Amino acid sequence: MGNLARRALLVLVGCAVLLTGCTADSASERKDSAGTRGPVATTTVAPDAAARLAERYRSAGGVPDVYGIGRSADGDGVPLLTVWTHDPDEDDRPFQELKKSVTRYLAEHEGLSLEKGYLMDVFGPDGSLQHRLDARV
Repeated sequence: MGNLARRALLVLVGCAVLLTGCTADSASERKDSAGTRGPVATTTVAPDAAARLAERYRSAGGVPDVYGIGRSADGDGVPLLTVWTHDPDEDDRPFQELKKSVTRYLAEHEGLSLEKGYLMDVFGPDGSLQHRLDARV
């Protein structure tokens, strides 16, 4: 297999992992206290759409360390937000500021409805899960 073919295969595998929202290692999943399953580690590369959304967010005055914001919804239509940050700080205070800033931006500038609440995962610079929040109402 040539270098070009090998690179294309790696890109396809990486895209498949990102699209599933899971890592290749199922042992890296966990259940939180609400029983919600999700990855505890992801790649350190945000998908293109998430990177573009983060760029709009930062341009509007958002947290400079955020380099990816992914949006999807669970089966009940509750927004699932995935945030990638270069900030290694896992303390509560920066997280509280981050979640307020991201949700405010998404609601005011991107038309996200938070009527049902939201779910948020924040991944740090090494791809590890820093925070998991279930803010469903």
